[in-house]
Amino acid sequence: MRLRVAGVWLFLLALSVATNAVAGEFKWQAPDGDHVVLDFDGKPVLSYMMPKLDESSEEKRNDTFKPYHHVFSPGGETLLTKGPGGLFPHHRGLFFGFNKITYGDGKKCDTWHCTGKTFQSHEEVIEQEADEDGASQIVAIDWHGQDGEVFAHEKREVDVQRAEHDGVAGWQIDFSSHLETADGQPIHLDGDPQHAGFQFRATQQVPDKTAAETYYVRTDGKGKPGDYRNWNHDDPTAEGNAENENRPWNALSFVVDGQRYTVVYLDHPSNPKPSRYSERDYGRFGSYFVADVTKDQPLDVKYRIWVQPGEMTVEECAALSQQFISK
Repeated sequence: MRLRVAGVWLFLLALSVATNAVAGEFKWQAPDGDHVVLDFDGKPVLSYMMPKLDESSEEKRNDTFKPYHHVFSPGGETLLTKGPGGLFPHHRGLFFGFNKITYGDGKKCDTWHCTGKTFQSHEEVIEQEADEDGASQIVAIDWHGQDGEVFAHEKREVDVQRAEHDGVAGWQIDFSSHLETADGQPIHLDGDPQHAGFQFRATQQVPDKTAAETYYVRTDGKGKPGDYRNWNHDDPTAEGNAENENRPWNALSFVVDGQRYTVVYLDHPSNPKPSRYSERDYGRFGSYFVADVTKDQPLDVKYRIWVQPGEMTVEECAALSQQFISK
């Protein structure tokens, strides 16, 4: 286990009842155009997509208006996440944004759909580490408002380990974000469960071919294909909202290229609450919250994504959650 303290990596020997590290070696490849790939024993794990905004056409702009991370299967043979285009082209891999932002002197913008002149820009790779124990990456991302101006600075970090959970090898991906105001002016982050927060979007193959096979595993049991739940933004007092709020975890089970995978989304209790969840059969799921960012109070959030082949039980997902929140 690796722990960052004041910019220094500490290596700790840890025994977990939930996961055990799997031997191998991680390596960041040299940047290739608009992306950089993390390998494990020569096979892809993640790809950080860092496009430069291209406004030569609407299509080019849509393809390049925000950075995100792609996720590959634990065997490295299959891309599990979606890029530009397809159903809801603003959905991309692992991504973070809000569709209802107020900043400065009352300006408004949407860093989810990146409408108008709003966009997120990759600025630099601050740090990358990789060895046999795991890998990490810290990147700087600027958030641009309604006139294209920078109103927020983000440091986004991923930490990755190859691990086993109940004998099945998978990726453990820790995602964290530090967001601060760029000019000292307050920022209000808001949205709805379908268009804000930290979310995962499965590959376009799911809506094209296998959406009918998608199901979710929740704290109250395994759902059926076609059963997906959402916090009701239009009626906050609606019956059923309680079960879609402040979940410690949620799990998506979906099929790509004939193989079933399960992705577990783990929400840390230190993140802003209430957290409001959304699910779709095409493989977009996650949660959002409402928060204020000020000069003296930046926003820090952390999540964990677990990815493995096959199905998972409620008990297995709950064990991962307990491990995460004990950090």
